[in-house]
Amino acid sequence: MPAVTPYRFSSVVQAALEACWRKANAPEAWGVTREQLQAALERSIAHRFCGTLPEPKFVASYLETLHVEDLALACACSTGNPAAWDYFVAKYRPELYRAARAIAGSARGDEGTLELADSLYADLYGLRDPQGQRKPLLDYFHGRSKLGTWLRALLAQRFVDEYRRARRIEPLDEPANGDDRGAMATANALPDPERGKYLAMLQAALTAALDALAPRDRLRLAYYYIEELTLAQIGRLIDEHEATVSRHLDRTRHGIRRRIEAALREKKKLSEAQLRLCYEYAREEWPFDLTRVLSARD
Repeated sequence: MPAVTPYRFSSVVQAALEACWRKANAPEAWGVTREQLQAALERSIAHRFCGTLPEPKFVASYLETLHVEDLALACACSTGNPAAWDYFVAKYRPELYRAARAIAGSARGDEGTLELADSLYADLYGLRDPQGQRKPLLDYFHGRSKLGTWLRALLAQRFVDEYRRARRIEPLDEPANGDDRGAMATANALPDPERGKYLAMLQAALTAALDALAPRDRLRLAYYYIEELTLAQIGRLIDEHEATVSRHLDRTRHGIRRRIEAALREKKKLSEAQLRLCYEYAREEWPFDLTRVLSARD
């Protein structure tokens, strides 16, 4: 457990870990122990700080941001606890079905979208390797986003992977109803290696969209998102009614999104599923420095 061990004498980190345990509030029926939750928290810290040793206060601040209730559920399901899995399925199956329909649309039909959602469960639980060890995909959930958000990102990636495989085999003129169970069994649902590429494309598109804004629109955004001023305060500074500020902010946000999506569709040739994947990754882990971009010309 390399991430937290160096902080075993830090009262700040230990207090944050204790707060995480209380906040997790895992039912006794799930059987989650402090040691299991701490191991999950250590994996999360190691992933966040890439093996470096930041100051204890930064580790503690990071722990405060985690969705530890979802992390506790992931821990319980990872161990195979039946009560936890019953709760997981009851809570997330309807959400996964809705997400599958939104991601796949009419491309797969109702039965196909349900299969897309249900195909995640085996990987989440973890198939046994030749040594008899399970490797649950849920161990890769670090609590940085809500569990539902993370699951939707996995589902979107699964759809993209299947689409790519289908496109690759089209020139081979194989039967459309061929048995692809072998390919599905070996599909790798680990965190997407192209995550960085998607985030970089989204960041470039957002930067271009912000650079194209009129100075006054950039100023409103900077006041609202960087300075965290209220609508009334912004209105007083730029001589606008707060309702006008709100309308302009809403118009600017919609305009930015249209520019981003047009750029990603037309220049990067992303599909709708890939666009949704960009947004899901951004919600889970957003490395974009809005302050730097909005302040660059102000």
